[in-house]
Amino acid sequence: MEATVRWTLVTAIAPVAWGTNYFVTHAYLPSGHPLYGAVLRSLPAGILLLALRRRTPHGAWWWKSLVLGTLNMGSFFALVYLAAQLLPTSIASTVMAASPLVLMLSAWAVVAERPRALPLLGGATGLAGVCLMLLTGTARPNTLGVLASATAMVLSSLGYVLAKRWNTGTGTDVIASTAWQLVAGGLVVLPLAVVVEGAPPSLDTGAVLGFAYVSVVATAVAFVAWFAGLRRLPAAAVGLVGLLNPVTGVLLGTAVASETLTPQQLCGLFLVLAGIVLGQPVAATAAARIRTRAGAARPGTAARTGRRDAG
Repeated sequence: MEATVRWTLVTAIAPVAWGTNYFVTHAYLPSGHPLYGAVLRSLPAGILLLALRRRTPHGAWWWKSLVLGTLNMGSFFALVYLAAQLLPTSIASTVMAASPLVLMLSAWAVVAERPRALPLLGGATGLAGVCLMLLTGTARPNTLGVLASATAMVLSSLGYVLAKRWNTGTGTDVIASTAWQLVAGGLVVLPLAVVVEGAPPSLDTGAVLGFAYVSVVATAVAFVAWFAGLRRLPAAAVGLVGLLNPVTGVLLGTAVASETLTPQQLCGLFLVLAGIVLGQPVAATAAARIRTRAGAARPGTAARTGRRDAG
């Protein structure tokens, strides 16, 4: 249990870092260049991790890195960049809040990890909490932005589950495999960026610093933590930890704007945290212990058990 809590905290680094990404992208990065945005986020992060590990793919990992890099990095980064430019942070985060449920269904289909009642309840509770925190009725959604965000959610959920399946029991270094995905994702998108968007965007100091933060913290560090958690925790538990993403976005937004959380937002925050806790293995263990104690304390249980043993 102690190890589970520790890996849950490690995994939480990722959504907290990602929660800052919408703000940085919207405030500092150039608009109209989602493909170059994906390249400038992915390639530097991958090269940095490769410099730390100095390992190249081997065997089937050449094509696996290409598949995972396309799903988890290349297409995901481009779509998230586009969504961040077209949608208010509230709408984009609300769409992505459905990702724990999508991840559970993907894990059921790909790795036969059947979703259990508590994680499903946690996913629904967390989604309701995000809606309370973010949906005020004042933001008007952009159809293309919503489609981009939803597509990114589905593709990345499939990619995360495939990464879990292909990494389980292989002994592949998590930093190395993350680096391969990042480099592959960046190289896949780069030719499309040149053809579709032409010359790279000009970057001022704010954009350079923004890309540096996004690439190093919200990508290299975040994805290593995320994939490390996926190796050691159920996909459902990891997906629910991802709900810290919109929570971070809300808290960052209120801090930047010097605003206080409304009672509705506080209620939503409580529901999100409750949803995360409900989906963790620790909660399932505690629920099992409660059921066992309740059964032992029920009148006549001991007598029935004794008769069965005697028989």
